[in-house]
Amino acid sequence: MQYTILGRTGLRVSVAGLGCGGFSRLGLGTGSSPEHAVGIIRQALDLGVNLIDTAAAYGTEDVVGTALRHVPRDSVVVCTKASRPFTATAVVESLNASLKRLNLDYVDVFQLHAIPPSAYDQVRQEIVPVLLQERQRGKFRFLGITETAPNDPDQHMLNRATQDGVWDTVMLAFHMMHQPARSQVFPHTLANRIGTLLMFVVRGIFARPAQLAATLRELAAAGQIDPALAATDNPLGFLLHPGGATSLTDAAYRYARHEPGADVILFGTGNPDHLRTNIESILKPPLPDADRQRLQDLFSHLRGVGLEAPPPAKP
Repeated sequence: MQYTILGRTGLRVSVAGLGCGGFSRLGLGTGSSPEHAVGIIRQALDLGVNLIDTAAAYGTEDVVGTALRHVPRDSVVVCTKASRPFTATAVVESLNASLKRLNLDYVDVFQLHAIPPSAYDQVRQEIVPVLLQERQRGKFRFLGITETAPNDPDQHMLNRATQDGVWDTVMLAFHMMHQPARSQVFPHTLANRIGTLLMFVVRGIFARPAQLAATLRELAAAGQIDPALAATDNPLGFLLHPGGATSLTDAAYRYARHEPGADVILFGTGNPDHLRTNIESILKPPLPDADRQRLQDLFSHLRGVGLEAPPPAKP
């Protein structure tokens, strides 16, 4: 495993972080048992993953708490989230309930989840002061915020939040065909030493060839990409070659992992084999410079591609 420092938090974290949400939810979303989900978490820990990201809304805090029983507390970084409604009372209640489900005295990073630009002022003025009091009580160490990527494709909220001085971490969408963070977010997180957790790195679009091809046909019809990209069933095949990526999933993880400003690449799975291969891709070297540049040339102008929810995975 490779490790990095999560911004100004000083936390030493694995560059691969286990996400406990999405459709898989550690396998719970596809019919697997809680015992199976606990096994996925423990396998990730055995492979060196030390950052686990969950949320009250995911329904996975209980299995995280079970998996971490008897694990030294200082050996794992636990992140969780509160979702709407964002009232001071509701957020504190969510934090307390998360601690109970996780069976922890504190979490390392407590995040306000999926904040749209229209809600930022209220969150900043009404919720943050109350949470800082809870932090003084020892319930969490660092404060984070996450975007609602499908509803804020230009990342207006994070552009503002990363210059606000309050947030220790941010969670953002970034992938091969959705690159606005390169100008909107990363310059500010780097300048202000804010830790970054990247989501939507693969999602459905790069794991399902038919979905990718259909998306590119839609983009070509809208005049947003070269029509030649939509004339083939393998539009990103140029990434797959000796010395390049072994699959589009492999390419997607490596592309995000080595973007300047990326700290932790979140991945989710309920499959032990996928767990291992995802980590292997995240730990590989960057894509060849020519491939990275071609992806930037082709897609850097796009916004919001592939951020819609994919269909649920089959058990």
